Amino acid sequence: MNTVSRALAGLFLTGAALTGSAPAWAAEVSRSTGPKTSQTQDTAEPSPAIQPQDAARVADWIAASGDNNALPYAIIDKKAAALLLFDAKGKKLGQVPVLLGIAPGDDASPGIGSKNLSEIGPAEKTTPAGRFLAKFGVAAGNTRVLWVDYATSVALHPIPRPGKPKEKRRERMLSPTSDDNRITFGCINVPIAFYTKTISPLFRKKGGYVYVTPDVKPLEEVFPRIRLQSFANTGG
Repeated sequence: MNTVSRALAGLFLTGAALTGSAPAWAAEVSRSTGPKTSQTQDTAEPSPAIQPQDAARVADWIAASGDNNALPYAIIDKKAAALLLFDAKGKKLGQVPVLLGIAPGDDASPGIGSKNLSEIGPAEKTTPAGRFLAKFGVAAGNTRVLWVDYATSVALHPIPRPGKPKEKRRERMLSPTSDDNRITFGCINVPIAFYTKTISPLFRKKGGYVYVTPDVKPLEEVFPRIRLQSFANTGG
């Protein structure tokens, strides 16, 4: 079981246990939800140096339109490398830095879910932009993750523990800028404490929406209904 396609075949949203050895991708997620140690409790959550302007526009649109359908939601502002979290009523619960896919880009590469990890080039390691209905499910190794885009194996989870020292994911997240927050295969990494205490309880029952803003595309192309909100704001 050394391909992403086989990993996907063994992932069940029903919570069924898995058998067999887990691929490297699943092992990384598994490490992110393992036992805590004094060295991996990332309680520091500095505000990103870049203000999440795209996220603010998306938040205004959601609040005005009720697009979240009475479910909690998170907005990932890729340019600011930040996550803004809201409850089902639109109350902001917090903002934290995130780690994202190495390559800037707004679309998943065709067929990426069927490739070996070794076949995925740097330019393909993107975090896709868009509106996703995220729910918890079971990954290889019987590990629960919050699936953002199940078809392309994009999940939201804590920084892997212990992780690869050379990647310095904890240091990247705690740095004062967003310039070094690109390191994942496409998954969204968040601080451990925030994930455990806030995100997980909020999304556990019914899931929620995750809105990922674009790197390159116009915001209105990814979220077309924002145009209506912008028009209303100008009184046009």
